[in-house]
Amino acid sequence: MSEVVQALVNALNLGGLYALYALGVAMVFGILRLVNFAHSSLIMAGGYTMVFAAGLPLPVRLVLTVAVCVLLAVLLELVAFRGVRTAAPETMLVTSFAVSMLLASLAETLFGALPRATDVDPVFRASWTFGTVYVPKTNVVTIVVVAVLIGGLGLFLTRTPTGLRMRAAAEDFATARLLGVAANNVISLAFAISGVLAAAAAVLLLGANGSVTPSFGFNAVLFGLIAAVVGGLASLRGAVLGGFVLGAASQLLQEVLPAGLAPFRDAVVFATVFLLLVVRPQGLIRSGQGVRV
Repeated sequence: MSEVVQALVNALNLGGLYALYALGVAMVFGILRLVNFAHSSLIMAGGYTMVFAAGLPLPVRLVLTVAVCVLLAVLLELVAFRGVRTAAPETMLVTSFAVSMLLASLAETLFGALPRATDVDPVFRASWTFGTVYVPKTNVVTIVVVAVLIGGLGLFLTRTPTGLRMRAAAEDFATARLLGVAANNVISLAFAISGVLAAAAAVLLLGANGSVTPSFGFNAVLFGLIAAVVGGLASLRGAVLGGFVLGAASQLLQEVLPAGLAPFRDAVVFATVFLLLVVRPQGLIRSGQGVRV
């Protein structure tokens, strides 16, 4: 029984992280149909902000991290993506990848390729033990933060006029513009929200890993994209569901795979995702537009 509880705790933690990554990707894709690889640069920028603000109180560091990620996200939309908004999807995809590589190279030039370490908070090093069940406090922090962000975003999108305009734009952007929705404002807000999600991901990742590199956010965006595709890339609910499904699948494989195959867990996960998409290419949740991914 304790093994099941332990696996459940780990699966919730991993699934929450994947859901957070997937939301950051799906937030922009829902409106622009853009797979934003530059989201990894936002996570990386948040990590470096936490490192260089290490001497400040934690609340100040958190505010600075959110501010940097949001400002950078809005700036990227204005400078890099607004000009190619009406271009082919392939052009926007290449642009996002180029921006990600550019910012990673810039970070390596400015800060070096070696990891920069910092201590986020002692809570990330502490844990509880209930019999044979080991519960790191960072897992609890992750689950609570993800739940608050998902719940807050859900309330914003369903209970506020701005959120309703964003949902309308995600369903049919052209029609929403004809009905008076300000395109620039909605898109900038979507990028700003993705910046908040990236800041949260940066803090949680840094708390777990303890250091940041120029490629800090790449794996997060990779797994976030996979989770979003599994759940339904054009659906925020699908992104959350896909994150928890991917986290549960990864943890299950970690438990059942033989020791010799355990290092290939991610490869098995990706193969399973491939098979799922062959059977159900729209993901677990079909969007209103029937987008195929």
